Amino acid sequence: MSVQAEGTFYVQGIGSRPRLHVSADGAGVVGHAGARLLADLADATGLASAYSTTLRPLRPRGTGHDPGRIATDLAVMLADGGEAITDLAVLRDQGAVFGPVASTPTAWRLLAAVDKRVLDRLRSARAQAREVAWLQASETRCGIPAAKAGGREVPGLVLDVDATLITCHSEKEAAAPTYKGGFGFHPLLCFLANTGEAMSGRLRPGNAGANTAADHIAVPDDALAQIPDAHRHCTDILIRTDSAGSAKAFLTHVRDLRTRGIRTFFSVGYAVTEPVRHAIRALPEQVWHPALDQDGTLRESAEVAELTGTVDFAGYPAGTRIIVRRERPHPGAQLSLFDQDEGLRHQVFLTDTPITSGSAQFLEVRHRGHATVEDHIRCGKTTGFGRFPSRDFNINAAWLELSLAAIDLLAWTRVLLLDGELAAAEPKKLRYRILHVAARITRGGRRLRCRISATWPWRHELATAFHRLAALPRPAG
Repeated sequence: MSVQAEGTFYVQGIGSRPRLHVSADGAGVVGHAGARLLADLADATGLASAYSTTLRPLRPRGTGHDPGRIATDLAVMLADGGEAITDLAVLRDQGAVFGPVASTPTAWRLLAAVDKRVLDRLRSARAQAREVAWLQASETRCGIPAAKAGGREVPGLVLDVDATLITCHSEKEAAAPTYKGGFGFHPLLCFLANTGEAMSGRLRPGNAGANTAADHIAVPDDALAQIPDAHRHCTDILIRTDSAGSAKAFLTHVRDLRTRGIRTFFSVGYAVTEPVRHAIRALPEQVWHPALDQDGTLRESAEVAELTGTVDFAGYPAGTRIIVRRERPHPGAQLSLFDQDEGLRHQVFLTDTPITSGSAQFLEVRHRGHATVEDHIRCGKTTGFGRFPSRDFNINAAWLELSLAAIDLLAWTRVLLLDGELAAAEPKKLRYRILHVAARITRGGRRLRCRISATWPWRHELATAFHRLAALPRPAG
């Protein structure tokens, strides 16, 4: 900083940092101490014990590390930000906090032993833990929060389905060229908008179709199997996708689920085809109404109208509605020739939500909330499935499943243990503030103590989270 005095400039001195003398002989000091919260939460929700039961046949002659513990440690490592199996060293080298952790070769052998049958059992184990976590949320907090749209709560549960591209920089089984000119995988994923939990995911080759109806049926079905019975059969469940989910077979399947007592509805994007363009041009101006933003205020330069009855929907489920939004395009938006002619950007979606359950304005802003799945996928790529460790497809499929468990652990941490800003924080913020904190381990009075620095800004939030964790009701047995 410079100041002027009588025409002369002087530079004020900048305070120097304290001089450090660095050595590698510290004792009783640990890093990533907050990640113990995730490990204990896996125990409290029964995830670790469910994994142990599921993977017990993979334990050779009952010796060595418990395979369920290895799977749990891998999920904790991924939730903590690890990117490779070798990152288990972060947990393994801090035995005072995490106990005995398997070696890298042992973890590799476990993943190599996971076939499709074992993978299905891992999913079932995660569903058992989810049921416990949701019961804990209902007993200690206010239950599973509602998703929001247009300044209102969306009744029931909201499942968001979307695909993403994962680039591979080496030859891996089933990796293939993608439609964007890359090379890798094209997994299809489903997240719960209410909490950010990763409900299901299927690893697919890079050339898998974005709008394959069979995959769009399988992934939501896997997600529904993750929802506890008490919620699956007595709660409205909205399934949202982009236009890739507009296949008739998929929408018919969503409707047919109601015959099994599952109250499912759909809200899916739809291509602006020539019949749709003709219907839009024929709409009188008085049927257009102002669109809403997510906080319930009016959206500037955007309007919504219903096209139901003006487009032929033969073969679609009865009661399917079609709604369109038009708005002034933002700079750089990619516009079709139709949009360029009209001077407005048009987006269309289908829903079978009855007219008595919401206006076109609310349903449109509710559908637009599907965009949050992009945030869940972006965060998921930093929680395991952004890169796959093996050339073997089955190992990578197991890795994906454990990364979904890692995402669940972070979501349950937010729902069960945190408040305020941290209860809505993305993984990066949680890691920086909570999980990666350093601490000192001391022993005294027959207790092992983890002492967080008295100057750490989020020490109280972390301590409170551990206290709430200790008070969570545990599953019987």
